[in-house]
Amino acid sequence: MIEIIFLVQESLEGGFEARALSASIYTEADTLDELKELIRDAVSCHFDESERPKLIRLHYAHEEIIAA
Repeated sequence: MIEIIFLVQESLEGGFEARALSASIYTEADTLDELKELIRDAVSCHFDESERPKLIRLHYAHEEIIAA
């Protein structure tokens, strides 16, 4: 695997959450910097060194609701 993609969203409770699209990995944090570090740690724990992706791609999703 060359890369793994995470969907990053703001959490309803505050902070941020990230979910991998192709693996069973989820993490959350109060800040984006903390989230990035936790994502790196989660990927390292989830994959053996020989299978670990070389790149981690973050896709930021922002939802907004407006009145019609």
